[in-house]
Amino acid sequence: MPNTVYIIGHKNPDSDSVCAAVAYAYLKNATSNNGTIYEAKKAGQLNEETRYVLERFNIQEPETVMDVGAQLTDIEYRRLEPVDGHISLKKAWELMLERDVATLPVVGKTGKLEGVIVNGDIAYSYMDIYDNSILSRARTQYSNIIGTLNGNLVTGNPHAYFVKGQVVIASSNREDLMDDINVDDLAIVGNITARQAICIEAGCSCLVVCGASHVEPEIIRLAEEHQCVLITTEYDTFTVARLIHQSMPIRQFMQKDDIVSFELDDYVDDVREIMKSVRHRDFPILDENRHYVGMVSRRLLLNMQKKQVILVDHNEKSQAVDGLDQAEVLEIIDHHRLGSLETVSPIYFRNQPVGSTATIVSMMYEEKGVEIPKHIAGVLCSAIISDTLMFRSPTCTPVDEAKARMLADIAGVDVVELATSMFEAGSDFKDKTPDQIFHTDYKIFNSGDINFGVAQVSSISKGQLNSIKDGIKSYMGTLKDSSDLDAVFCMLTDILNQSTELLFVGDDADKIIADAFRLPVSDDSYILEGVVSRKKQLIPPIMESLQE
Repeated sequence: MPNTVYIIGHKNPDSDSVCAAVAYAYLKNATSNNGTIYEAKKAGQLNEETRYVLERFNIQEPETVMDVGAQLTDIEYRRLEPVDGHISLKKAWELMLERDVATLPVVGKTGKLEGVIVNGDIAYSYMDIYDNSILSRARTQYSNIIGTLNGNLVTGNPHAYFVKGQVVIASSNREDLMDDINVDDLAIVGNITARQAICIEAGCSCLVVCGASHVEPEIIRLAEEHQCVLITTEYDTFTVARLIHQSMPIRQFMQKDDIVSFELDDYVDDVREIMKSVRHRDFPILDENRHYVGMVSRRLLLNMQKKQVILVDHNEKSQAVDGLDQAEVLEIIDHHRLGSLETVSPIYFRNQPVGSTATIVSMMYEEKGVEIPKHIAGVLCSAIISDTLMFRSPTCTPVDEAKARMLADIAGVDVVELATSMFEAGSDFKDKTPDQIFHTDYKIFNSGDINFGVAQVSSISKGQLNSIKDGIKSYMGTLKDSSDLDAVFCMLTDILNQSTELLFVGDDADKIIADAFRLPVSDDSYILEGVVSRKKQLIPPIMESLQE
């Protein structure tokens, strides 16, 4: 299977994080020569602006990946061939020795798991069973008996089942033998013709003749006349008596209830925790339809292959997809401040002080000599427009605007029309709950022991922002109470007027902002004229205030 690398942006994705991932995946696939496949993913639901952009340029929405932790599908699990529940205990034991396993999965004709048999179950059947009628209660197939005893079928149907009676060794004297054997019993007898005839005439349903490879014609005729299954084996009577219980089907002893199994998309950490409380060594893996696919053991978990990821538009661990500690980060392409993310080994890390990650990606196309397709140019241009608020944001550089206009020419779009359409789509709050609006663009930051979240809701209409203000403020209080955050902020940004009303909750949230912007303390909200960038105009003053 080819190696797959995920290219993924931050949680609560915005247009830049999604569009940069899509464009960078295209570039990496165009320049890769080692067979690796690069796939764009997203770490949350799309906002309306981003959805509009993808639909406008006919790009399929990336799959959502909320966790990149190692899963069972990432390990070399054992594709152990399953067995049928009708095979004998002896056959199961031989398969365990041959395959060097202690557990066999038992699967039905539909492919679904019916049970598991472990070597301890076979030991139990051999050591602790003293019931001479269990062979019939287990509905043992005559073919199992023949195989277990290395025998030969003389008369009868090998596919029939021994379903009544007991297992009896015909060792009594001839006078008492008729009384010892009941109708439907399975009789084990030596190579003595007279005793064989007595057993058949007594009504046994199966006769096992020991120490013989053939019997007299008269015995064969008598067995056929009484519809008795006649089996010969060269094993002596003691060996036959010792082995015959091993002919029972494994379904009689396999574990059918409370089977501990896993699915391919289960995470390795969760699997380890469950394995700690169970004594078994091997566990079945099932697919989403509960069909058996393989076996996993504690030892195999050591050989897991970590998911490989490239992060775009962020380098803060708090903003990254869950399970990143269990993944291998190959690259980071970003335009934000250096965050808290650490890697085990050196990686390619490109961080430039521009207004959009899409700007950096478009530069890389030029550096690699790869022509930018029309649809890729469209999403890159849209991402730059979104992150720079159509070049109004203080984070915007001349490079951003130049790249955006170049990309607009390639895509055949008008920058002003595209920006207006995007912002209108993103400002449509109809049919959305306050928490959905809040999480459209929400990030978590930390400074020392202080953790705080900042959302940004942008609109080209001040009236639209006012209409959602109360609902957003109420939700922020709920979020603060249900999390370990010290403060929660929300920027209600008016794009056209280039100003932000900053909402806040938290014991010292008001003082943090008052100190950061040298404003009088407010108990409601702060109007920040000219502030439209969370990255460049809001977060740095807050960080300085907290550090002081």
